[in-house]
Amino acid sequence: MRAVSYSQPGGPDVLQLTDRPVPEPGPGEVRVRIAFSGVNPTDWKSRSKTPPGPEGQVPNQDGAGTVDAVGQGVDPVLVGERVWIWEAAWQRPWGTAAEYTVVPARQTVLLGAEPSFELGASLGIPFLTAHRCLTVAESLPDRLGPGALTGRVVLVQGGAGAVGNAAIQLARWADATVIATVSSAAKAQLAAAAGADHVVDYRQQDVVAEVRKVAPKGVDSIVEVSAAVNAGVDAQVIGMHGAVAMYADDGGAEVTVPVRLQMGPNARWQFVLVYTEPARAKEIGVEDVDAAVLDGAVRVGREAGLPLHVFPLDRTAQAHQAVQDGAVGKVLIDVTA
Repeated sequence: MRAVSYSQPGGPDVLQLTDRPVPEPGPGEVRVRIAFSGVNPTDWKSRSKTPPGPEGQVPNQDGAGTVDAVGQGVDPVLVGERVWIWEAAWQRPWGTAAEYTVVPARQTVLLGAEPSFELGASLGIPFLTAHRCLTVAESLPDRLGPGALTGRVVLVQGGAGAVGNAAIQLARWADATVIATVSSAAKAQLAAAAGADHVVDYRQQDVVAEVRKVAPKGVDSIVEVSAAVNAGVDAQVIGMHGAVAMYADDGGAEVTVPVRLQMGPNARWQFVLVYTEPARAKEIGVEDVDAAVLDGAVRVGREAGLPLHVFPLDRTAQAHQAVQDGAVGKVLIDVTA
């Protein structure tokens, strides 16, 4: 089978298209024939810094495809089912940048007949991250679903990114009022297409003033892509018992928070990394994202505010470079091309 792998950390050039034996699923595992593989920032960051094991590393955590074999202890009824995959390559050598991968059965989720494989490969890390960000505030429920966030206001800093798009879609599915910040008119169109009720161009408008117009008492949740830059704004707009959920790293920058200003609302500043979040929180996230997909509440493509950038498997290096360069939207690898 064709698979992309690397034997040492480095730039995109370490990714090589190789011919490997088709892997066999072990106990509790399934083998999935991959249709699309999703690329996330953590994929290229891991490739850049983390030495792979002796057998090399097939990159990419997210993907979608069809189960074609199961290991001992797994119900064979799964064979032939369309699924999406989460965390395929986390502490394991088999990611999704290959024609086949093997993962624990619990890390596959039934996709159903209607959602596309492109949508399935876009879920995983972005949507699980967004779910965690939307549920860490003490004043908010642990679960998302229709009506769960009625009467709540969510601020998504960076509404045109993959996690920002996921946060907008999930928050609107849960009936929150969503404010999104962007840096351009083009990105404003994407955030609005995702479902944001209010869009603020932070280069042209006063974010604090605009947010306070919508939420005079402050917002309940902030999904934060750049805490080091936005901490001052976040501190001024967070509401009572709200949380600032920080999911991205500004290249090692540090966050400065005005302590007294945050004591009044009992605000929470929460760091989010989906790979190491509490197990039960992750289980809930998978279940809720799955429910949103089955409910028809999740979309991909430019009309959903998430342009797709699709590369064939032999251009996985270029796909990683596109994510590293900040491609707006979702980068996918079409393994079947």
